Parts: sequence; structure tokens; C-alpha cells
Amino acid sequence: MPPAARNGDLNPAIEAQGLVRTFGDKRAVDGVELRVEAGEIYGFLGPNGAGKSTTVRMLCTLLKPTAGRAAVAGHDVEASPGDVRIRIGVALQDAALDERQTGREILDLQARLYGLSAADRAASIERAVDLADIGDAMDDRVKTYSGGMRRRLDLAAALIHGPEVLFLDEPTTGLDPVSRTQVWEEVRRLNRELGVTVFLTTQYLEEADALADRVAIIDGGRIVEEGRPTDLKRAVGADVIVVDLPPEAIAPAAAVAETVPEVDAVTQGRRGITIATADGAATVGSVAVALSAAGLHPRSLTVRTPSLDDVFLLATGYRMSTVDPTAEAGAGAGLGRAGAAAP
Repeated sequence: MPPAARNGDLNPAIEAQGLVRTFGDKRAVDGVELRVEAGEIYGFLGPNGAGKSTTVRMLCTLLKPTAGRAAVAGHDVEASPGDVRIRIGVALQDAALDERQTGREILDLQARLYGLSAADRAASIERAVDLADIGDAMDDRVKTYSGGMRRRLDLAAALIHGPEVLFLDEPTTGLDPVSRTQVWEEVRRLNRELGVTVFLTTQYLEEADALADRVAIIDGGRIVEEGRPTDLKRAVGADVIVVDLPPEAIAPAAAVAETVPEVDAVTQGRRGITIATADGAATVGSVAVALSAAGLHPRSLTVRTPSLDDVFLLATGYRMSTVDPTAEAGAGAGLGRAGAAAP
């Protein structure tokens, strides 16, 4: 449960109502409605072109909404952008760090840009040094840092002014598994110990599953699913059977699978069908027999528990795992450091 909910605070950290953004004739964001409670980790999932980055840019005051409204940390993003910027931190997929500076110099510069007094600046830098957890390397030039060290420094810099809300855009893209785990632990610690609300955009479903209190799936500019990961997966079914098929066999196989008594639901995807059932082990044989009798021969049938990818498939008709995780790397290029540099 988020800290705000425990404390009885009913004011959301982020709220959007009918949020729209058009580019010419294209509606990149089409009436987004969301509410993120204070102290929550909120996962925002969507492929390239779904409206994910455009939504985040509006919430960060870097892009004006065409219609609707949004408020972050209690301030309207359009009417009071300066009040929003001072209360948020933004860490990008590609850490915007000057490689010629040391980690400590970057933290000091960020503190100065936010106008912290000398005393506050010194205290904030020391807290950030502890947060970055890169030891003596803090006084080395950033060009010597590993990917994980850069990401932790970037997080620390985004938090130098004590923001209420932290926007993380693809925080672990390109990191090795060890560095990715370290960033996950850092995000959990920020949320747990400092009470920071985290708005996490990601294309790694396991990342959202591991970190987020709630997730939203955006597709075609609209939020098509939202809820706690455990609830969303439970709604799919106790088990799923994934049937890998050639394209021409997908529709006929779906029709056959729907006739099997133990099958609860069938979803067609780009590479086959997904079957929801109460008992995958008991049902997979019946499905295989029915398909074979119809002259359909799957490449494979796999039984497993539901994942967020199955939720994504049900909501959108395709799997998130088939999306190139680097496809949206440049989509949020306008997301500069929150505060001083924002237009």
C-alpha cells in the first residue's frame, strides 16, 4: 500500500483527465485518464507510437496538451508549469551526463541549477552521494563509469532537489542483468525510504511486474488496461496454453480451441493463439487432439502461468514481447532534466 494511502492523503501525485495531444491530423494521445497516488510506483507500458512518451512529456510540462487537463504534485501542468518542474525529477533512458565531469561535479551543478543554498547544496550532495553508491568513483570522470554506475548517478542527480515525483523513462534499457537488478533495488529504496512517487515507463514487462504497484497499458493513444499486476494476471486465468502456429492457421485454430470444454478464453496473436484455462496440464492434451483432428499442426504448445505479456495480448491483440525494446529510444528525446533547462 502506498504511504499516502496509509496516511489518509487523498490528493493524487499525478492526475490526468481527458488528456489529448494531436500532431496535425494524428491523435497521439486520445483522452487518457489516470490517477497515481502519492507514494505509488506506477508502471506505464506501451510500444513505440502508442502515446506513452507523448503522455509523459505532457506530464513533465515539456509539451502542452491539446485538450484535457493534468496535474502533477497538486499543480496544473499547463497553468503552473514552474511549480510542477520544481517538484519533479526526470531520469532518461540515455543518461544526460557530461563525461568530462566527475560524478560529484554533476551533482553540484544540478543542485546549483535548482537554486539550492550553499548549506542545502552540501547536504543534498552528500545524500545523493550515498544514493548513487559508487564509492570513490564519485570523484572520477563519468567517462570511466559503467552503465549501471551512470544510471545510479543519473537517478541521484534527478533527486538532488528532493522531488515529490520521479519520472523514469526506460531506466534499464541496455544494462546488463546485474546492473538492471541494482537499479531495481534503488528504485524500491527510493520509494520505500524516501516516499518518492515513481512514474515508470518501460517496455520490459518483467520490470513493471517486479516494481510497480499498478500498471497501465497504453495503445493507440488510449489506456486499454489498468490495475495491479497480480489482479491483471489473475483475470487472464489460472494457466495459459501458448500455441505457436503459422499465420494461416491462427484463425482456424482459435475456432477449434473454443470448442474444447475446458477452455475459458482464446486470444489470437501475431504468432499463434493463447488459451486461458483453469488447469493447463489437463487441458493441453484435449487442445492438441482437437487441433490434430482438424488437420492443424502447431509448432509448439506451452503451458505456463499468466504473465503481463498475456495481459497485454488480451488488451491489444499482440504481445509486448514482440516489440523491439529499443524502438522508442529516441521518442522521448525532448525530456531534458526537469527544472532549469525545461522550456
